[in-house]
Amino acid sequence: MGVGVLMARAVFLDRDGVINRAIVRDGKPYPPSNIGESEILPGVAEALKQLHNAGFKLIVITNQPDVARGTQTRAMVEKINAALQSSLPIDEFRVCYHDDADQCACRKPRAGTLLQSAQEFGIDLKASFMIGDRWRDIEAGRSAGCKTIFINSHYAEKDRVEPDHCACHLADATEWILEQ
Repeated sequence: MGVGVLMARAVFLDRDGVINRAIVRDGKPYPPSNIGESEILPGVAEALKQLHNAGFKLIVITNQPDVARGTQTRAMVEKINAALQSSLPIDEFRVCYHDDADQCACRKPRAGTLLQSAQEFGIDLKASFMIGDRWRDIEAGRSAGCKTIFINSHYAEKDRVEPDHCACHLADATEWILEQ
């Protein structure tokens, strides 16, 4: 009789608007341009600690197309990520530096980064979650087979995909995850 392999569970999280405050201009969210603009949202540290303690691998999946557009540097994105990781229990950052025109597999709404993470870390995607504040996040999670949670930040854009759950903030999303 074979021994079953226990697969890891993960919570995949978008960065800007879920973990740190997005800079909103004309109803559209933008990433912080430097560490000084990067502000961890209230309740995030506690929520991530709860998820970590419940045995979830915490992986941030973020699109950072401003690097491809030439308005941000890869070094600054990595500095912001390092600052967040130094104060939060995040296991990994997965960053897509491409723009839509690049047609890469790693840019959300495509699920390439989630699928790659699942393969590398032995993650059971059906037992995992994707949390985001934009339709791209929800589509990527759904395509990968994860349960999806939409953080409604009331941006001026249409939601194109129906999530499994809507939440006001990460603490609310965490409560729902822990109840599943």
